[in-house]
Amino acid sequence: MNELLWKPDWSLARQAFLDWWEHRGLALYITAPRAEPVEKLPEPRKPRDVEEQWTNVELWGQSAIYNMSRTFWGGVATPTFWSCIGGPGSLGLFLGAIGHPAADTLWYEPVISDPENYPPLKLDRNNIWWHRHMDLLRYGARESRGRFLVGLPDLIENIDTLAQVREGQFLLLDLMERPDWVKAKIAEINRAFFEAYDEMLAVTRDPWGGSAFAAFSIWGPGKVAKVQCDFSCMISAEMFREFVVPQLREQCRWLDYSLHHLDGTQAMHQLEPLLEIEELDAIEWTPQAGIEGGGHPRWYDMYRRIKAAGKSVQAIGVKLEEIEPLIDAVGPEGLYIMCSADDEQKAREVLRRVGWKGEAR
Repeated sequence: MNELLWKPDWSLARQAFLDWWEHRGLALYITAPRAEPVEKLPEPRKPRDVEEQWTNVELWGQSAIYNMSRTFWGGVATPTFWSCIGGPGSLGLFLGAIGHPAADTLWYEPVISDPENYPPLKLDRNNIWWHRHMDLLRYGARESRGRFLVGLPDLIENIDTLAQVREGQFLLLDLMERPDWVKAKIAEINRAFFEAYDEMLAVTRDPWGGSAFAAFSIWGPGKVAKVQCDFSCMISAEMFREFVVPQLREQCRWLDYSLHHLDGTQAMHQLEPLLEIEELDAIEWTPQAGIEGGGHPRWYDMYRRIKAAGKSVQAIGVKLEEIEPLIDAVGPEGLYIMCSADDEQKAREVLRRVGWKGEAR
C-alpha cells in the first residue's frame, strides 16, 4: 500500500514531511469543509451528558472518523484519527492527576500535597484514563482499514506535567526550596513518557514505519512527537536551562523527529535556549489570542532566526492571503504552514498557486 484511501496523494505528503524535517522543502497544510463527504457515514448520536462525552470511547471514535470524512485534506494535511481524550496533557492523568469532565474540556486536579513523602511518579497501567486512551487507539487502528492514520495523543511532558500533579504556584516555590526534588520528578516523568509512547506506538505504527502525532499534525518515520514547556513563561532562561533543558534534550535524542511548541510572547525569552538544543529538529510558534497570527510579518525575523540555527519552522493560523508573502520573506526550505479555507475550491486554488502536484480527494 502506497497511499491512504482518503488521501490519494499521501506519498507526496510523506516526502514533503521528510523534506521539511530535513530543512529542504515547504510543507503546506490546508483543510476545508468538503463539498461532499469522501465516504457517506451515518452521523453519530450526541452524547447523553458530559460524562459520556469523555468516557464513551466508541462514540468518541465514531465522531472523529465522521469529521475526517467530511474534511478536505490538502498538501501535507492528512486524515488522522484524533485520540486526545480531554485535550492535551494525557500523561498527567496516567501519573495520577484527577480528571474532571466539563462541557468543552477536562480539568486536572493536582494530587501532590506533600512532595517529600509522595512516591515516585510512574505510569499507572491500571488508571482508567490509560485504559480509555488505549481502547480509543485500538478502536482507531481497527477502524482505519487503510483510510486514515491513527495519531498519538498529546501526552505532554517535563515540568508541564509536573505542574499537573503538583499545583503550579507550589511548584514555583519548589524550584527554589527543593530543586533536586523537581529534577528527580521531571526525570521520572520522562521515563513514564517513553513507556507510554512506546506502548501506544505499538498500536498505532503505520505501514510506512512512521508515526503521526495528533497535536500540530506532524508525521515522520520512527518516533515523532510535539514537545513543549508552557510553564517556561513563568521562569527565567537560566532556570529553563537548569530544570527543563536536560530532560528535554534527552527526549529529543530519544525521538527520531521532534517539534517544540513555543506558546505566546511570554515564552519567547526561551527561544535562545531552545536553539541551543542540537537534538531538537523544529520549532512551532503559537501567538497568544488578541495579537497578530502566525502568518503576520511581525514574526518573519523570528522564523528566519530559527531557520538560521538549523531548525525547521511551523507557522500556524496563517491566513490565505499571508501564505505567499510568508514564503517569499522566509523561504520555503524548512517552512511548515498551517491554514484552513472556508470551502474546498479555495483550498484547491491555494494548492495550485504554491505548486502542489498531488490530488487530494
